[in-house]
Amino acid sequence: MFDIVLLFVAGVLGGMLNAVAGGGTFITFPALVFTGVPPVAANATTTVAALPGYLAAAWGFRRDIRAMEGAPLLRVTIWTMAGGAVGAGLLMVSSNEGFAMLVPFLLLLATVVFTWSDQVRQAASRWRSMVTPFGLGTLLPMAVYGGYFNGGLGIIMLAVFAMWGMTDLHQMNGLKSWLSFALSVIAFAVFAAGGSIVWGPAAIMALGTIIGGYSGAPVARRIPRHILRLLIAFVGFGMTAIFFWRLIQGA
Repeated sequence: MFDIVLLFVAGVLGGMLNAVAGGGTFITFPALVFTGVPPVAANATTTVAALPGYLAAAWGFRRDIRAMEGAPLLRVTIWTMAGGAVGAGLLMVSSNEGFAMLVPFLLLLATVVFTWSDQVRQAASRWRSMVTPFGLGTLLPMAVYGGYFNGGLGIIMLAVFAMWGMTDLHQMNGLKSWLSFALSVIAFAVFAAGGSIVWGPAAIMALGTIIGGYSGAPVARRIPRHILRLLIAFVGFGMTAIFFWRLIQGA
């Protein structure tokens, strides 16, 4: 019963964070690992469990997405799915031991990017004159990373959008939610074919992400961003430290 409650609550919080600012993986991935799911399967299950939450969040931002001008939505969606398929395939050929060694470093990277997300977006925006808006040179690497490890993907997406010249944060959050959903759909197909999804925990967590994802859009317009960032950074660095400790201990 404790595991069920933990996975559901992690899903709610993770779905809400993904809708608001990203960082949901800092909660959902460790929750699965702590309930005994192997690292590769936990990463695959996290991505799949987040899928309905991404869709719910995109629905919450639907007016902002419709208001976007000049965005080739169909093209970027297709290429995001293509890159996600490559990343998911790379995860499928990774061993649990090898992936477990990478996890602390991936979590650290994602947490650092998230914590200094404003600076990352500002730095990225300086490159917009040198980057093709909605171009494959920035879209595909982002999607491959997201298919392999979903952690911090939302912040990386926002930085890429800033490089594309986007400035409306709600439209950026809407596009982020939609592309995350598209990426998760193709990753789901790859992970299901590879037998890497733990269906029971995935279903419990997915229910939580639906609730958290849909409620995340209204929260995004009300919660003080600095408070939210501090909380997520605390969780991210805390989970990074735990996984480094597990790596040192050989867990």
